[in-house]
Amino acid sequence: MPKSNKLLLLLLILSLLTLAIPHPTPTFAADCGQTSVGFVPLNELGTSTYQGFPGGLYPNGSNQMPTAHAQAGLALAQAVQPLNGSGQVDEGNGRIVLLSLGMSNTAQEFTAYMSLAQTDPLLAPDVTIVNGAQSGKSAELASDPNDEFWTIIEQRLASSGLTPQQVQVIWLKEARASVAPGEVFPTDAQILQDQLRSIVQIAQSRYPNLKIAYLSSRIYAGYADTALSPEPEAYQSGFAVKWLIEEQIDGAPALNFDPNQGSVLAPWLTWGPYLWADGLEARSDGLTWLCSDFKADGTHPSEDGAFKVAALLQNFLQTEVTAVPWYVSLDTLTFHHYLPLVNR
Repeated sequence: MPKSNKLLLLLLILSLLTLAIPHPTPTFAADCGQTSVGFVPLNELGTSTYQGFPGGLYPNGSNQMPTAHAQAGLALAQAVQPLNGSGQVDEGNGRIVLLSLGMSNTAQEFTAYMSLAQTDPLLAPDVTIVNGAQSGKSAELASDPNDEFWTIIEQRLASSGLTPQQVQVIWLKEARASVAPGEVFPTDAQILQDQLRSIVQIAQSRYPNLKIAYLSSRIYAGYADTALSPEPEAYQSGFAVKWLIEEQIDGAPALNFDPNQGSVLAPWLTWGPYLWADGLEARSDGLTWLCSDFKADGTHPSEDGAFKVAALLQNFLQTEVTAVPWYVSLDTLTFHHYLPLVNR
């Protein structure tokens, strides 16, 4: 064979081999140097302000839920009972469905939580946990009632032998996929607040027996190397949750949960675990976020990060007064669980 033909054959073989070799998915480099962004967690900000807006998880810079709202939530928690597929009370065979709603971070964190729940001795046997959170389904999409996000959840419920009528509690953690250039606080948080409002309204319309929604905002995003809700958007998302809950506390008709006050358009809203801490700057409870708590993009949690959120969520459900009545098994009650269960 002439030398020129041999060279052409060699080049052809090399090109075919190049096509056959799998190429690794491009990754981002997390900015592990940004160990703090200097913001004060909402639960430690109190009556001090961030860009003119007071902190605290609840109104007036407080981390304490207003009494009337807390009493309403406890009454609803005590009304959560096992339901059959038609939504009728069935103490023997009914289920209490705890459903997650959110984007990829939520899906990963709730998957980790479900792993912990499998061996949770406190978990009541009639509670069934379903992960409705989905990769790529940011608040912009989940707030659309016609998005496939909601259809996929129905499919997941059905595959577990459940119906929408059995969903009574949700954990909602959402974020916006991106913020438009020049869009600054508080506008960005107000847009997310509007989207969260739509999500809880859609959930109420699809799950007629829904009673309680626990909301969480983003974890630290100072290491992020993507446009998917980095800082300060991750921190500011906490204000969206705070303002939405305050909106219901103030009696907004669009978020009414009390049938005695008119049409029920939303579940009762409250904070789930507040997850944001300023990187390596420890909160008063010791919470920090290490670079190793994140995947290479600095946005999505690593296995360690996902289980950190999962542990916080599990502890919340085991101890929160509006969760204990339905989440904790009667057979495992201890004294600190007793008061919320007086009327169970």
